[in-house]
Amino acid sequence: MGILEKISEIEKEIARTQKNKATEYHLGLLKAKLAKYRSQLLEPSKKGGDKGEGFDVLKSGDARVALIGFPSVGKSTLLSTLTHTHSEAASYEFTTLTCIPGVIEYKGANIQLLDLPGIIEGAAQGKGRGRQVIAVARTADLVLMMLDATKPYVHRQLLEKELESVGIRLNKPKPNIYFKVKKGGGLSFNSTCQLTKVDEKMVQMILHEYKIFNAEVLFREDCGADELIDVILANRVYLPCLYVYNKIDQISIQEVDRIAREPNSVVVRWALYFKLKQI
Repeated sequence: MGILEKISEIEKEIARTQKNKATEYHLGLLKAKLAKYRSQLLEPSKKGGDKGEGFDVLKSGDARVALIGFPSVGKSTLLSTLTHTHSEAASYEFTTLTCIPGVIEYKGANIQLLDLPGIIEGAAQGKGRGRQVIAVARTADLVLMMLDATKPYVHRQLLEKELESVGIRLNKPKPNIYFKVKKGGGLSFNSTCQLTKVDEKMVQMILHEYKIFNAEVLFREDCGADELIDVILANRVYLPCLYVYNKIDQISIQEVDRIAREPNSVVVRWALYFKLKQI
């Protein structure tokens, strides 16, 4: 059974397992296995057939922003509008096939903006050049997620799921957990707060899944199994994300107002922008 099949089986088992006190240890162990297999997907191919030509863009300027979104949501239009770089835009999907860089000049700062090919569901498993896109996103200082305002939550949840599955945490702080592997002495487990999501037994089970039998673990906040796994793997990136909603002319003004008031969200309308530009 391959990695993708193992991931699928574990995801199905997690979905059908009821969450209660009796199953919390089993779910914690399943999450540890799932994270381990997903991390293997991030490892470079030994065959060398997935080098990602067109995606090796040298990081430059004062910051890097990655444009993430489904096909045909306006990423290329945004790049062409904010920078002096032209990125092909058309009414059909997948007009952008590689990473196209541009530079935003703002108050003396040079911000590198990368137009990436549209992500599709299953990108984390390699569909639609998804692995190359996600690999570039991990090097960014900010993720700018372009969304269709007519499908605000469906697209956002799918994109967040794809990024989450490969260790990209959006608008989240790093877990306040101290973790250090030792040469001996077993598990040293402590906390400076009351823990409601894990206990010493669960921590030990998760560590054993990663073949770690000697370690020092100190919880400084009430974290769960997912946060502990992130700390153990130590390959997660924590990035701020700005959600940009396009096609707002296709929804009601009340819906536009509601979306615009959500945290880290901006609404845009290209048709209006270009009309004003021509005046």
